[in-house]
Amino acid sequence: MKKNVAVLMGGYSSEYNISLKSGEVVYNTLLKEEDINLFKVIISENEWKCVDSKDSLLEIKKDSFQFIRNNNLINVDLVFNTVHGIPGENGEIQSYFENLNIKQTSSESSESKLTFDKDRCKNDVKKIGHLIPNSILVKKEEDINTDNILNKLTLPLFIKPNSGGSSFGISRVTEKKDIIKALEICFKEDDKALIEEEIKGREISVGVINLKGTITPLPPTEIISHNDFFDYDAKYNGESDEITPADIKIELENRVKEISLDIYKKLNLRGFSRCDFILRNNKFYFLEVNTNPGLTEESILPQMAKAGGISLRDLFRSVID
Repeated sequence: MKKNVAVLMGGYSSEYNISLKSGEVVYNTLLKEEDINLFKVIISENEWKCVDSKDSLLEIKKDSFQFIRNNNLINVDLVFNTVHGIPGENGEIQSYFENLNIKQTSSESSESKLTFDKDRCKNDVKKIGHLIPNSILVKKEEDINTDNILNKLTLPLFIKPNSGGSSFGISRVTEKKDIIKALEICFKEDDKALIEEEIKGREISVGVINLKGTITPLPPTEIISHNDFFDYDAKYNGESDEITPADIKIELENRVKEISLDIYKKLNLRGFSRCDFILRNNKFYFLEVNTNPGLTEESILPQMAKAGGISLRDLFRSVID
């Protein structure tokens, strides 16, 4: 019997359009699989809509996540989660499907909630023995004292939303006078700001997947931004070089793979993950882990898979089979 698979895309955050691109690639790649009935589900805060493989618009029963076609109910066997940001990475959509006893392809709700909180996640990674940059957490409702910040941290700083991705709301600050403006930009995306000391070094990213029952780290990528850092334009408008596999010594490659694998296992992650690090003086400093990374052909995780001899089709099938 064919499996009913819903490719979930969109979401409630600034990453909506990026998620649509990932979802479309997954949907189009899997559309001709003979053992799958594929459905496209696009969600926003105002509307959830479903389209089947014949481009027919189907009603969604949100209390059961069933689709209605010709007065018949269609049960979903698996949700392929490609929603970046809220609600796809923060545990919200995971809780919804867990309550309905419907499987989905990313990490479960408690793990997703943890990894979406950059500060909590970094501290957990530190507890399991890995290096992290110095940082503090600032809340929007707090009175901000820049002197207090600089008593704890040394410029330059990165100021970023504690929750969120795709480099929305991130600033690199080199002078005290720019801290407040950077926080204002950050608070447009999140009520909490993670202020982090910059570590000068090479940015290295490592994907981890579960391939045929084996948790497998992929060849690492080095990200060289043409801008001050790996911002939105660097990620999505071609203003960076992404070198896969990264040109690093084999012992360093093995080490960063080991760290990424350890984080994946110790944090009890599932599906796809991508850990970002700074390499400095032969040491890796953990920045964050993305549990719903981009899945277009140009995205970093598919580049890593390709370098490892894994096609897009096989990459996507790895979370279905």
